[in-house]
Amino acid sequence: MNAAASLRTLLEPGRPLVHAPGAFDSLTARLVEQAGFPAVYLTGFGATASRLGQPDIGLLTATEMTEHARNMVRAVSVPVIADADNGYGGPSNIHRTVLEYQQAGVAAIHLEDQVSPKRCGQMAGISLVDAEDSARRVKAAVAARGSDDLVVIARTDALAATSREDAVERIHRYRDAGADLLFVDGVKTIRDVEFIARSVDGPTVVSIVDGTEAASLAGSDLEELGFQMVLYPLTALFSATSAVQQSLHSLRENQTVPASAMDYAQYSEIVGLPFHQHLDETFGQL
Repeated sequence: MNAAASLRTLLEPGRPLVHAPGAFDSLTARLVEQAGFPAVYLTGFGATASRLGQPDIGLLTATEMTEHARNMVRAVSVPVIADADNGYGGPSNIHRTVLEYQQAGVAAIHLEDQVSPKRCGQMAGISLVDAEDSARRVKAAVAARGSDDLVVIARTDALAATSREDAVERIHRYRDAGADLLFVDGVKTIRDVEFIARSVDGPTVVSIVDGTEAASLAGSDLEELGFQMVLYPLTALFSATSAVQQSLHSLRENQTVPASAMDYAQYSEIVGLPFHQHLDETFGQL
């Protein structure tokens, strides 16, 4: 079973809520899998931070994102759900974007309805494409997918840009255009989450961002509200950034290597060094 088919199985009615923490690089994706999660979310916010050290304001190209996705897929055996921004252009660009992500081996992509250059859904100043034009973009992605199992997730950023009511109207248009999952982004409050759960008719995705009121909701709360998938896009990125920042500050102040929660042997296990040592011992030069 390919990754997309595996994800579709996880999303079948009656199955538990799919938890997909965000990974900003392939190492983080391995950690997500090793922690026991059934899927990994390739966050564009995190990819931009990892590759460029810049904010999520539409700086990465489709080629950079799909290359990032390909490396992540190679690093794990669980399905990878990828941020495909706004498709990187018109219908032909969307068609190519879908094909590139399929070839990379991702299980799902999400497309948003922002104009270019897009920005993180938690930011102010978001501008949206006309709803009907956005629906046609979703149709273009579904058509490009063909008979493949790739899961197409339609995302709207109208919650922050216009209104809750517009977000629901838009996401229902995208459902009717053929989207498999419906994603209203920009959630900050528990009231936002409850409104989406109550108002959106169709299988839904929710993104929980660290530091918001909504982050106090447990997975069991989200499952009870009827969501099919929850993304945690920034938890690993924020945790890693904080840990590295503190370690480097300690090194600068004390000029000695700070105590680490991990040693070389533990890290080697995480990245799979024993497997490669076995290959060398079995097939390498005598």
